[in-house]
Amino acid sequence: MQSGLLASILVAFAAIGRLILALLAMVGRVTRFAVTTVLRALTPPYYPAQFIAQLLAIGWYSLPVVGLTAIFTGSALAQQIYTGGSRFDAESTVPAVVVFGIVRELGPVLVGLMVAGRVSSAMAAELGTMCVTEQLDAMATLRTDRFRYLIAPRLFAATLALPLMVLVANAIGIMGGYLLAIYKLDFNAGSYLDTTRKYLEAQDIIMSVVKAATFGFIIALMGCYNGLRTGGGAAGVGRATTDAVVSAFILILFTDLLITLAAFGG
Repeated sequence: MQSGLLASILVAFAAIGRLILALLAMVGRVTRFAVTTVLRALTPPYYPAQFIAQLLAIGWYSLPVVGLTAIFTGSALAQQIYTGGSRFDAESTVPAVVVFGIVRELGPVLVGLMVAGRVSSAMAAELGTMCVTEQLDAMATLRTDRFRYLIAPRLFAATLALPLMVLVANAIGIMGGYLLAIYKLDFNAGSYLDTTRKYLEAQDIIMSVVKAATFGFIIALMGCYNGLRTGGGAAGVGRATTDAVVSAFILILFTDLLITLAAFGG
């Protein structure tokens, strides 16, 4: 009886150990992939046309969905804060909490998640299709470095585009809260704007931009990494797309927690 229990415990620990080792191996592969891309991108040849094309695809074409998400979130946040604050006679906190919530947390995270769903999946599908159709082998035959030509423009474009998009989303989200507060909750427009300006600090904006740049790097990294590891035809492309989105979501939320604790945990 005791030997059977001991064997079950050892089997459980062995399974946990395999899981941890697989996780550490994956972290090592992703880190090596990112470092290789950055180091090769610092040396010529450069591909500015690819960078600009990716900047448009990631940033400009994502603005509509980002703007809609921001304005709806800002409006809903203002309504929820007003409803909750009314229980404690704290309705006047709506402008301050809206600007805190949007700039510090909701703006970067929601933009990161929305762009990850749109961009990371597209990168994984595109690169995965190139992989299974042997286009990457053709590039190698032509002595074209896939890290410089395919990966680096996507990583740098996403890292630059996300902060710009988050700044726009922050402004739209605050505007959404402002419009709902003025036209539905009967706030005074001048007082609302004065309170918003009073509580919005440079540290909040810097934190928002830092989070956005980190999320942009993660989004492109996960899309490219999973895309280049695709195998098994169309089914493999589907798996790579799913893995890219899920891993980007998890890393965005985890990294958001780490940055928040590092900045405000003390």
